[in-house]
Amino acid sequence: MISKELLDILCCPETKADLVLDGNFLVSVDSKTRRRYRIENDIPIMLIEESEQLDYETWKEIMKRHNIKIEE
Repeated sequence: MISKELLDILCCPETKADLVLDGNFLVSVDSKTRRRYRIENDIPIMLIEESEQLDYETWKEIMKRHNIKIEE
């Protein structure tokens, strides 16, 4: 499990946006890139080329689930 302290200092390597912990993934709050980084053995894989770009609806649902305000 990723600690709150680590989550507080991690950011999206592409945009420097904050991340939210969603299951075994860290998801960028940036609505343009919508990057999702997987976590393997409690280690976040923070490589842009290893990340996944979520479709807008999936990303929006994750943000809503974590009470992140979306600018539309």
